[in-house]
Amino acid sequence: MKSEIFQITSEDIQNIAQFAKPIWHEHYSPIIGKNQVIYMLDKFQSEKAIKQQLLQGYRYYKVLNEDQLVGYFSIQQRDNSSLFVSKFYLDKSARGSGMGRKMLSFIERLANESNCKTIDLTVNKENPAYEIYLKLGFKNQGSAEFDIGNGYIMDDYLMSKDIPS
Repeated sequence: MKSEIFQITSEDIQNIAQFAKPIWHEHYSPIIGKNQVIYMLDKFQSEKAIKQQLLQGYRYYKVLNEDQLVGYFSIQQRDNSSLFVSKFYLDKSARGSGMGRKMLSFIERLANESNCKTIDLTVNKENPAYEIYLKLGFKNQGSAEFDIGNGYIMDDYLMSKDIPS
């Protein structure tokens, strides 16, 4: 399996926004409902939202396997010691292939290059990926509710992984 990870260009934004839709619907509709997924896709994964996030210092990366888009993730350095993973998604065809570990290793290298001590992320309390993050070395640091507007709340665990220097 020949896989590669690249930082996205402006030409990739539309593809990432379209790629996100089926993953989010498949994964989140059973957890938070279709209407909230539609709202969140518009708020966080539309072309407009991605462009705004890039202006705010987020970096998006695409994951290709045999030149096919199979995943993406987004990170933002927060303070001087933390790299926040905002998005971390794989198409179901790539799950279980070790691609998630490869993505995390790539993020760990980026964290080291930026002298970050931790990688942080949030995960919905009902998301099955929670157990995967634990297996990948993340620790639950508590929980938080985030009001994202339109009457919707994100009820998440706060996860953190120490990065060895």
